[in-house]
Order: sequence, then structure tokens, then C-alpha cells
Amino acid sequence: MNDEASLNEGPVRPRPVVVVTGASAGVGRAIAHRFGRAGYSIGLIARDVEALEDVRREIEDVGGRAVVMPLDVADAGAVFAAADRIASTLGPIHIWINDAMVTVFSPVWRMTPDEFRRVTEVTYLGFVHGTMAALRHMRPANRGTIIQIGSALAYRGIPLQSAYCGAKHAIRGFTDSLRSELRHEQSRLNLMMLQLPAVNTPQFDWARAHMPRTPRPVAPVVEPEVIANKVYDAAQRPAREYWIGFSTLKVILGNMILPGLLDRYLAQTCISGQQTDRPIDPSRRDNLDQPVRGLHRTRGSFASEAVDSAFAGPASMLRLAPVMALLGTAALAVVAARASRSRSSRHRRRQRDARLG
Repeated sequence: MNDEASLNEGPVRPRPVVVVTGASAGVGRAIAHRFGRAGYSIGLIARDVEALEDVRREIEDVGGRAVVMPLDVADAGAVFAAADRIASTLGPIHIWINDAMVTVFSPVWRMTPDEFRRVTEVTYLGFVHGTMAALRHMRPANRGTIIQIGSALAYRGIPLQSAYCGAKHAIRGFTDSLRSELRHEQSRLNLMMLQLPAVNTPQFDWARAHMPRTPRPVAPVVEPEVIANKVYDAAQRPAREYWIGFSTLKVILGNMILPGLLDRYLAQTCISGQQTDRPIDPSRRDNLDQPVRGLHRTRGSFASEAVDSAFAGPASMLRLAPVMALLGTAALAVVAARASRSRSSRHRRRQRDARLG
């Protein structure tokens, strides 16, 4: 009976495969959990093997399957080799999600060239390496989805995060260039970027910092699971770009319309807005060059203020907001001008009629 039922069900369909870089903590870990719950096979990429093994067990506990690839995404050869091994172990790669990042909280003049280089190698070149590895596997089959985890800071740099903001800007430029190249060859690959708001991740507990007090996200803050759900939804409904959170919308559109005003606002609010009241601990460890053992988790230290929901929408539609607002204002101005001219015309006619009478 059971054998007959099995035959009627037909062959078991293979699990789709997703690769997540930066999968050991924060947004990357939440994304891995989300795809795991949906039954995906997942290639987990990050530096800390113990943290990755924890994530693998968590995914398998919810019905997913995972393989661990401990490496530094700044190493292109290691990323390419990991992609090959994931494909040979799990099957063809359907989705590649670039998320790995490091940052330094500091004024520019307190940073070293090596710190700028390291942030760029991981946060920018790590995305380039991941994208190139994905293309090697997806282009021959002419199918697949590449998702770049971006930020509102890809459009607007803020104080104390110059290296990170520069890397996010670079990712956006790189992605735009690649998108045009894929379109030129009429590729069926999906390439998208998701711009995020501030998220409650462990990065604020372990990022290198050259400032008086410990780092914090700029309010408002959302939980990593919110982002993971939006990433999963975007993978099912690809678009060129998604903006997540009203704060992201306001930052990007505000910078398009009034960048000078935003300069002054950020100068006044964003230095203190990225620091808590707690002084930096002299013994604080950071993850710039090596992972910090024992702190890998999904959520950071700001759960008391983080929210569990966020607006999200395609950037192609949201960019129309200021245009529609301007058009609406112009239309109202035209209507008002016509009404004013009509009133003036009636007034002149009444005056003329009064003189003739």
C-alpha cells in the first residue's frame, strides 16, 4: 500500500539551492533560517566554522539542508571553489545572496588606509566575488537570481561610516553595470538589490570603532527576521530593486531632492545618533580581520527598540513619489492660477458693466 502510494506521488523533486554569504550572524543568518524553513538546500558562507555549524543545525531542525563553507569572501579563489563544491554537493545554484560585510565606526581622519582597504575588500569586493561565482554557474543555464543586500547608505553616505558607505555605493554601481551587460545578451538571470534600513544585528557589538562611545544603529531599527522575510519574498517576485522601511524611502528620496539640507541634518544628528551612552571598552574585540568567537547570533543588543515589521516596495514605483508630488503641486498651481484669472476676468466684467450701466 505504501509502495503504491509512493509510486503514485512520482519522483521526489530536488530542493532548490540558495547560497548566502555572511550567513553566520545577523541578516545573513536570518535569511538562511527563512529559506531553510521553506525547504531549500543552503550553502552557508562566512569565516567562523563553529558559528556556521550552529546555523547548519538550526536549518536542519526546521527541515532544510545545509553545507558549511568557512572562508573569507575577500578571497576570490575560495569563493569560486566554494560555489563549485556547493553545486556538486547540493545541485545547481538557483539563488545567490551577497550579504557579508564589515565596517569601522570612525571619522575619516582616525582611520588607517589598511582599514579602508579591508572594509572595501570584504564589503565591496566580497559582493563582486560572490556575483562572479554565481555567474559562472548561472549563465550557462541562463537562469538564476542574484540578490545584493544593500542599504539606504548605498545612496546617501553618513558620518562615521565612510568606508562602509563607499563600499555600498560601489556595489550599486557595479550591479547597475552588470545589469546592462546581462540585458545586452538577453539573459534571463534576475539581478536585484535590496536597500535596507537600520537593523538590529550583532555588528554594533563587534565592529571596530574609533569614537568615544559604543556604536548603535540609527533609529528607527528593525529586526533581522523582517529583512529575511522581505528577501525571501523578493526572490519569489524579482524586481530591479526593493526599498525596505520608510526610513530608507525618506533617506533616498530626501537625498535626491535636498542633499544639502540632508548634509546639515546628518551633521547635527548622526554623530550622537550612532553612539550609545556607554564608553568604548578598551578590551573590546572587533571582527575586522578575524571573527569574534562567541557573539554570533541573529539579533543584536537593541531588541528593546527594534520593530517586527517594515514597509517594502519596488524602487521603480517609489521613485515616482517625488515626481507625482511635483506633478500634483504643479497641477494645483495651474488650477489655482486659472481660478485666479477667472475671478479677475469676472471682476473686470462686472466693473465694465457697472460703468456702462
